[in-house]
Amino acid sequence: MDKPQQPFADGMPNLSEAHFEVPSEERMAAPTPLDHAPRFLVLYGSLRERSFSRFLAYEAARLLEAMGGEVRIFHADGLPLPDDSTADHPKVQELRQLSIWSEGQIWVSPERHGNLTGVMKSQIDWLPLSEGSVRPTQGRTLAVMQVSGGSQSFNAVNSLRILGRWMRMFTIPNQSSVPMAYKEFDEAGRMRPGPLYDRVVDVCEELVKFTLLTRGRADHLVDRYSERKEREPDWLKSVAADIGLVKR
Repeated sequence: MDKPQQPFADGMPNLSEAHFEVPSEERMAAPTPLDHAPRFLVLYGSLRERSFSRFLAYEAARLLEAMGGEVRIFHADGLPLPDDSTADHPKVQELRQLSIWSEGQIWVSPERHGNLTGVMKSQIDWLPLSEGSVRPTQGRTLAVMQVSGGSQSFNAVNSLRILGRWMRMFTIPNQSSVPMAYKEFDEAGRMRPGPLYDRVVDVCEELVKFTLLTRGRADHLVDRYSERKEREPDWLKSVAADIGLVKR
């Protein structure tokens, strides 16, 4: 099969030129500097009294604050199961408002039966992709961490990465997995020094950097050609006609 010569001269008849944009360095230029500290929400996936995921969440929160961030931690006590209550439940509203407030997030889950816990998943399931014109997670940065009772595993963080992508978040490359967590935290719940703690510092540092890089630009970074078309009333009418909802 012959390769067409460059540049292509056969056009793009299926492209809507009115909604097509050419990415440019000018569009990515730094916006007006924001005058508030980067905002971080931390979620953790356990309700246990001595919770290693909570201890790890607190260590991350301390580090984020030391790096200049403003941090909120959501405690899932009293959060109903998804679909077992309505979205106006106070804990659900608290979670959603915190997500909207945030510019970056950390999700910390124990590994249970080879994956993240139901407590962790319930929190994420209560966050909608969109609520009216607001998207509580889209464009936020995300770091993922897990604790394990046994040998090191990456099952929970891998699942959290899938969920972060599904929620349209910028999940940073680094992550933390803490094996045999009962050995890594002292009686006061503070993480012991060592390579695993150093990795947590690395993750928090990277999250702050990516958040500073993307905040103020997130709306542009996640602005999509297909969604620009969907916002057009004429396009919506055309789709409705194609599927037989209205007559042409």
